[in-house]
Amino acid sequence: MAGDEEIFDITSAPKAFSADQASRQKRYFISMMIRTACFILTIILPSPYRWFALAGALVLPYFAVVIANAGRETFSPGANIADENPLSLS
Repeated sequence: MAGDEEIFDITSAPKAFSADQASRQKRYFISMMIRTACFILTIILPSPYRWFALAGALVLPYFAVVIANAGRETFSPGANIADENPLSLS
């Protein structure tokens, strides 16, 4: 068949790698700033609240790394809009 090439939808094109990397760095930076605030609050807050801030400061790095690494998946739904068995009259 002459029309066997793949057809891609332009709206499903992934972001540029540099833009994706910049957004992941920004998310990680924000998470680390929240962690720094938790450490500062651990020093400032009275005893019952201090432990919540300390727990946040200790747990946040794991979630920050997981969130920062999320993205750039290889599968994007709707990327290939060509149907394997197109309905046509030909």
